[in-house]
Amino acid sequence: MNTKQNNLALSKDMQKRKKSINTNIIDENKPIRINKFLAEAGVASRRKIDELILQGLIKVNGKTIQELGYKVLNTDFITVNGDPVKEIKHNIYILLNKPKNIITTTSDEHNRKTVLDIVKKDTRIFPIGRLDRNTTGVLLLTNDGEIAFRLTHPKYLIERTYSVKLDKELKENHAKSISEGIVLDDGDKTGPCELFINPTDNSKVIITLTEGKNREVRRIFEQFGYEVKQLDRKIFAGLTTKGLNRGDYRHLTKEELMGIRKLTKLIR
Repeated sequence: MNTKQNNLALSKDMQKRKKSINTNIIDENKPIRINKFLAEAGVASRRKIDELILQGLIKVNGKTIQELGYKVLNTDFITVNGDPVKEIKHNIYILLNKPKNIITTTSDEHNRKTVLDIVKKDTRIFPIGRLDRNTTGVLLLTNDGEIAFRLTHPKYLIERTYSVKLDKELKENHAKSISEGIVLDDGDKTGPCELFINPTDNSKVIITLTEGKNREVRRIFEQFGYEVKQLDRKIFAGLTTKGLNRGDYRHLTKEELMGIRKLTKLIR
């Protein structure tokens, strides 16, 4: 290839890059759904943002937003419960071994101790999903709303494994029904799951779910007349509390974060 051809090829390549850059700039200024925008800003998950909209707690340029699909621009002034939304400079991912008698929320109206009383950060973070007060084990906290949305959305089939101690031995026919999926008291149906009974103590069970319904494990066993005496989440999205004492926490490693991004289809 001669010099003229090289220059022509280089010129075309530069034009392609310039066009790509311009396209990216245009995309950044396109309106996007407010729940996605605020999730990416680290305010909360998309679902939580929708709840805040319905509660009338979000304003755009001084106007209260009531439409869930409302779209915003980067230049809009947005407040959540009166607080201006600030740009998040970096994302935080924290793994906590949640103790018992701790509330999985950012605040509590009864002034009970929350997970944020344990994990204290200057940057606003929030728990991904919920573990009820008496449930212990793996809990993720972050300011990455997109990750939070994907880890809690049923379509991504994120596995959650629990160690369960029941008030009595689990019958085999009940175990079989649970593993195939059952209809709960509110009419909601659970999906198939993996369930293992401890051969030396049939009141101890390991169960792996992929849906993450509210109080799902407790409700499943209550449907058959069992009471869950102890509940510990051992694994969530491939993460465990290995090496963490109850109440301790740490930041995710790069490898762990890469694994989560693959699970949630953020990378291939």
